[in-house]
Amino acid sequence: METFSKAEEIEKKSFEIISEELRQRGIILPQDEEMITKRVIHTSADFDYADTMTYSKNAVATAKKLLLDGADIVTDTNMALAGINKKALNRLGGQAHCFMADEDVLKAAKDRGITRAAVSMEKAKCIEKPVIFAVGNAPTALIKLCEMMNTGSWRPAFVIGVPVGFVNVEAAKELIMKTDVPYIVNRGRKGGSNVAAAICNALLYEITGR
Repeated sequence: METFSKAEEIEKKSFEIISEELRQRGIILPQDEEMITKRVIHTSADFDYADTMTYSKNAVATAKKLLLDGADIVTDTNMALAGINKKALNRLGGQAHCFMADEDVLKAAKDRGITRAAVSMEKAKCIEKPVIFAVGNAPTALIKLCEMMNTGSWRPAFVIGVPVGFVNVEAAKELIMKTDVPYIVNRGRKGGSNVAAAICNALLYEITGR
């Protein structure tokens, strides 16, 4: 058995294995999407993502341009927030936020009888710069973003929509894909905070290097 002691060596070998397994399965990923999808597979050890990851036209180039221009990232969980390489993001002039535990969000959600995720999306309107949303847990966050777009009250710059689960998850992703906002979405039930963070990091590493 081949052994590796350094994290960099392990990651490099992991991506080699992923590339070989994709080749064996006859899967050729679009060049601009390749490293994002591979990093999701690396995070999840799930090759289904090679089929279900869905990108709007020029999604990767659009997201990279936003990051290069200093866009912020808003997540729907502190887990996703923790997983994003904030050092790389900060180098580009951006910051990562999660408002889920903020007292005003907790109060508003309770008073209005809606989820904290939905209120968090509303609070992101206060950020006076383009915002990339990385949603890995709450379909209500995606639904709220669609509501804000439909009413004309606000428009996100980009949406990473990969919530995981069984209730409203697939429908919420479909709603995002019907908008004109650039997106990266994983169709179906799979996703998660780790996947949302992996997509953000893949984009950041494409710009800043690993």
